[in-house]
Amino acid sequence: MSNEKLSTKSKSRSSRRLFMATSSAAAAASFFIGGKALAADPEFVIKLGTTAPAGTPWEQALKAWKRRVKKATDGRVKIKAYWGGALGDEQTIADRVTRGGVQVYGGSCGGASNKVPELEGIELPYLFPTLKAADKALDSSYDFVDSMLNRRGLKLLFYSENGRRSIGLKGGFVKSPSDLKGKKMRSQQTDVHIDTWRGLGASPVPMPVTEVLSSLQTGVVDGFDNTPLFTFAASWYQAVDHFTLTQHSYQPGIIAMNKEYWESLPADIRTALLGDPEAEARKHRKMVRAMEPVLVQNFRNAGIAVHESTKAEKAAFAKATKSAHAKFRKKHSGDGSKMLAKFQAAM
Repeated sequence: MSNEKLSTKSKSRSSRRLFMATSSAAAAASFFIGGKALAADPEFVIKLGTTAPAGTPWEQALKAWKRRVKKATDGRVKIKAYWGGALGDEQTIADRVTRGGVQVYGGSCGGASNKVPELEGIELPYLFPTLKAADKALDSSYDFVDSMLNRRGLKLLFYSENGRRSIGLKGGFVKSPSDLKGKKMRSQQTDVHIDTWRGLGASPVPMPVTEVLSSLQTGVVDGFDNTPLFTFAASWYQAVDHFTLTQHSYQPGIIAMNKEYWESLPADIRTALLGDPEAEARKHRKMVRAMEPVLVQNFRNAGIAVHESTKAEKAAFAKATKSAHAKFRKKHSGDGSKMLAKFQAAM
């Protein structure tokens, strides 16, 4: 090969190296504006698992939280939500969060009680006389509940809301405990819910939310309890013809993060994620509660008979389910009973 050819080839290689170096420098420079790094991809991708279906107030409220966090962190954080039980039922999601495969649990208190057993006490029947009392009790006890979660590997970010649970049934209303005698009722998979049904004279059938609709349609169960919101979101209303507004159990939701992951985050990111927990809770509650009157009317529009329990009927239900309170206090004589005492003092 001639010296001229070698020289030409060498110049070509040098030109390519110069082009690549210049291009890399230009690409790197394009990520800096005014000395501030602009990442093409988020620095932190946080997975959130929930059984709440898309298209519900839960989705709206959590999307608002996601937008707030993205803005507060200049896009460094992306919260990726998995809706409708895509990551499993609530107990499975809670387990995955404590193990670290998923970073955030979004669901009912009872659903996470496989990891924090005392949480199911929040869903005891007729524990809170009014929604206002429930808000005050929960908000004033935030630090105590957070400390319970901390000891089990979770960090409480803020409360959300499912609402007040009532009873959907095939064949009639539930105006007294005797109306549930011999009825097979789907139960959430916690002792409090199972004991509540037993106190009312029903036969509880514990199962995850993903199995309920088919079980109603095939006669495995005769009915269920849940909020009007979830009843419509999960299409359970299609399998019953009566809905009784017993409002026997108030069910807040919680948004909780894996504690080890939380502690690994920079302080400014933690601040952005947490925000103002009470303000976040108020936003979620407001969105869910605004829907309830519309949903109750939707039962009627769908041909489902609706009965609003009287004070006397609720008193009879409360009396019948006092055994669930006693069993919970006996089983959770430590933090569980302290939590209930704090609720009572706040109310």
